Amino acid sequence: MMMKEWGAPERKFQRGETGIVVTDGRMIEGYASLFDKRDQGGDVVRPGAYKASLAALGAADRRVKMLWQHDPAQPIGVWDEVREDAVGLWVKGRILTEVEKGREAAALLAAGAIDGLSIGYRTVKAERDGKGRRLLSELELWEVSLVTFPMLPEARVSAKFDELDGDTWRGLAAILADAAQAMARR
Repeated sequence: MMMKEWGAPERKFQRGETGIVVTDGRMIEGYASLFDKRDQGGDVVRPGAYKASLAALGAADRRVKMLWQHDPAQPIGVWDEVREDAVGLWVKGRILTEVEKGREAAALLAAGAIDGLSIGYRTVKAERDGKGRRLLSELELWEVSLVTFPMLPEARVSAKFDELDGDTWRGLAAILADAAQAMARR
């Protein structure tokens, strides 16, 4: 049974199997969604689900937003490339370290404290199968967030830091955490 669903935005927390790759402390790439994988909510995103949405965004010269933990008040960067391939929804972008939350996100990624990507979307077309799954065949993609808790916990995310080693990044993360605590006490 095919259905159209409208309403509040939905979110899917994803840990990409191929991982988030971080370079230069701010460039990231990875899979925000994987096709044909059942998530903890029982949803399965089908290949082609993002095609119409990505085409509409391109035609309107708009971009998918990069947010921190799905908070629309906390954009932390820009997605320079968002595309579907045979695996899922692949994203590549830049965390803006000139923004406070962007600096924090880069430090948390470097320290391994966060490692997930999550999509924010509206379901356009979906159907239920006999196995308790909702098959999502068309989605209106709004944003891709860096998150703490992804929806597919069995998938792994790794980070790669080209210019600084792990000890340096951990040190920077500690400095930023101390600075944030000092600012909070003011």
